[in-house]
Amino acid sequence: MSEHLLLADIGNTCIKIVFARPDALEAAYSLPTRASHTADSLGLSLVQLLSLRRLKPEDITACLVCSVVPDVSTLLHEALQKYLGKTPLSFPGDFEIDLVNGYEQPQEVGADRLLAAFAARKLFPDTPSIISVDFGTATTFDCVSGNAYLGGLICPGLFSSRNALAANTAKLPRISLEMTEDCVRIGRNTITSMNHGFLFGFAAMTEGLCERLKTQLPGPTLVVGTGGAAHDLSRICRAFDIVRPDLILEGLRLLWIRKTATA
Repeated sequence: MSEHLLLADIGNTCIKIVFARPDALEAAYSLPTRASHTADSLGLSLVQLLSLRRLKPEDITACLVCSVVPDVSTLLHEALQKYLGKTPLSFPGDFEIDLVNGYEQPQEVGADRLLAAFAARKLFPDTPSIISVDFGTATTFDCVSGNAYLGGLICPGLFSSRNALAANTAKLPRISLEMTEDCVRIGRNTITSMNHGFLFGFAAMTEGLCERLKTQLPGPTLVVGTGGAAHDLSRICRAFDIVRPDLILEGLRLLWIRKTATA
C-alpha cells in the first residue's frame, strides 16, 4: 500500500490541506480560518476531502501540521484524532531543523516563516543565499545564507490590504485582483486604477525589496515566491527566480522524509 500524508498549513486567513506522497505534493484544498469552527466541523470537512480523493482514514500514514493560529490548531488536532484516528505531528514542537536561527529572539519567528526557509534551503541546497517571499495574510521576506536563517521583513499582505481599503473607504469597491494584463497602464476607471495599483504596486515592492536585501547577502541569491498570489504575480514581477506555491507544505513533507529516514 502506498504511503499517503495529510499536511496542514493553518494561516490567519485560510487552512490549506494537502494530500501528499513522500516524494510529491498532490491535491490541495483551502478552508477558511474562522472563529466559528468546531472540531466536528473541521473533522467532517476532512472526511469529505478524503472521500474526494477516494481515500479512507486508514490510508493516511501521518498528519503533519504547521500553524500560526493556536486555537484553530487545537481544534484541528482534535478533529484529526476523532475522525481519522491520527495524532498529528506539529512544527516546530515535534521536529528539529538544521538551520541556525539568527533572530535576536528565536522564539519570535513565525513557524510558517521558519518552515518556508527550511524548505527553500532543502529544495535548493547549492544556492549560497535564498530569499523566500510569501504572499499570505502578510507579505514576508525571509533570508537564508548558507545554513543560517538570518531574518527578514514583514510587509502588508496583498489581499488584507485590499480588504482594509474597501472597509475604510466609502466609495472604493472591493476588487477581485484579477491578473488580466502583463503591463501596467494608466487607469481610466476605478476598477482598473485599483487593480493595477495593487498588483503592479506589490510587484514593484517585491522587486525593490529583493534587490535591496540582495546587497546584504553573499551571492548569488535565489528568490523563491510562495503563497496564494505568487503564481499570478510572477507574470509581472521580475524578482522571482522560481515559484513554489506551497513551500510551507513542502517543508512538512521534507520533515517527514527526514524523520522516517532517521527512525
